[in-house]
Amino acid sequence: MKQLANIKSAKKRVVVNELARARNNAFKSDLRSTMKGFYAKAEEQEVEKAQELFVSATKKLDKAVGKGLLQRNAADRRKSRLQKRLNEITA
Repeated sequence: MKQLANIKSAKKRVVVNELARARNNAFKSDLRSTMKGFYAKAEEQEVEKAQELFVSATKKLDKAVGKGLLQRNAADRRKSRLQKRLNEITA
């Protein structure tokens, strides 16, 4: 990628930001995959596997908040939806 910065520290920031962006995108992708897997297992009524994926997804959502990738309310809303879906299949 072409860098517009002339100052050494600014060039370094560009590189560091690109690495962070790639890491964040990978984490978000993994989070979405986990949630998608949970909904798939919930649809198939596979309770045990869905519970495992629920725990994994909630941990990843909390971690995303800690990293600043999601706002607290957005993560709580997603966790609430996951819990509601889990309750539907276990009841």
